[in-house]
Amino acid sequence: MPPQSVRASHTEKTDTQPGRSDVEALRIEGEVDPILANYIDEGIEAADQRHASLVLITMDTPGGLSDSMKDIIQHILASKIPVAVYVSPTGARGASAGFYILLSADVAAMAPGTHTGSASPILSIGGWVPQIDETLRKKINADATAFLRSYTEKRGRNPQLAETAVTEAKAFTEQEALHGGLIDLVADSKEDLLAKLNGRDITRFDGSKARLDLSRSTIVPFELSARQKFLNRIVEPDAVFVLLIIGVLGLYTEFTHPGIIAPGVVGGICIILAAYALHFLPVNLAGLFLILLALVFFILEAKYTSHGVLVAGGIIAMLLGATFLIRSPITGGGVSLGVASAVTVPFAALSVFLMRLVLRSRRWKQATGTEELVGSQGVVMSTIQAGAEGMIRVHGELWRAVSSRPLAEGSTVRVTGVRGLQLTVEPVEQVPA
Repeated sequence: MPPQSVRASHTEKTDTQPGRSDVEALRIEGEVDPILANYIDEGIEAADQRHASLVLITMDTPGGLSDSMKDIIQHILASKIPVAVYVSPTGARGASAGFYILLSADVAAMAPGTHTGSASPILSIGGWVPQIDETLRKKINADATAFLRSYTEKRGRNPQLAETAVTEAKAFTEQEALHGGLIDLVADSKEDLLAKLNGRDITRFDGSKARLDLSRSTIVPFELSARQKFLNRIVEPDAVFVLLIIGVLGLYTEFTHPGIIAPGVVGGICIILAAYALHFLPVNLAGLFLILLALVFFILEAKYTSHGVLVAGGIIAMLLGATFLIRSPITGGGVSLGVASAVTVPFAALSVFLMRLVLRSRRWKQATGTEELVGSQGVVMSTIQAGAEGMIRVHGELWRAVSSRPLAEGSTVRVTGVRGLQLTVEPVEQVPA
């Protein structure tokens, strides 16, 4: 009887009929990172709480971070529920970190037209792959192969062939992996896999024997939580770059136009989210410096006349910065040129526009407060002796005023200074008609 498929979330518990059991279905898609590792850990724990008969992890990954990979493997090896890892669908791969995860499972399976392997460790520093000497390379490979042997031998798989995926970066098709003793079987689909596993005897990592009873099982997908989906989305290179630029633009707007508040709030949130995502990604500092250099060029363009040279330089610097910012040595993935271009040009225009507004506002005459009285003209209300205080009318208001020269009633004066509530004035010379 083929397994039926139902859906469950983190908070749902599926009631099964007597004699039925769950197959907890998880997915590894994209690069292996801490968010994905946390999802797999929670899925295995949920399967244990539900007393599932099997955890089925469908995988299509180019690899990922070694720490996250080891976290997943540790939970697979320690799982109380048998774990099957299945490279699927056709065209999928379980490369690099995925190869280690595949071989750690109680049952390793692949779909037709898939491949695995290419598991040589890659040392990444600041988003770039340094040239390392032969001794260090041997130490890294020796550590990786020892880790691989530590569980492949107990799983009854071929450790010598598995090591070639590390030392020689070899990759294997599903048939090569099956005939080489790296996986247990090839299945066309999840239902076909469960049908082939039904009644199969397996040896757990602790040496105990178990027989899989999947005749009346139901497939229960375990989905990413809303939080994990959100975090998984913002760690994508394109999303990180957009968040970073929006954050910089928001803070820049708030600093140049204090009191707006909203841009500062949005910018601060975006900067923090970008910083969180960059913590998990291979970041090249040269990319960050190029983006900052672009911002400087845009500010200088507003201040100096460069006939567009500074703007052009800033756009080029930001495009290069986006290209260099995130570069995974595993997938070669980074910020796409389309997203970089779509963000850079509006950012350049807004930066120059905002800075020009700031510079222009500094040349404006004070329009509020007592300072705006300086330069204004008024009329003397009564004769004022030199050095004595009298009254003048300015902008329809009466002010106390003092002058170094005598002023006749009705004469026109100009305000030259303000001291508290007293104005300093001088007579306006009348031009003969």
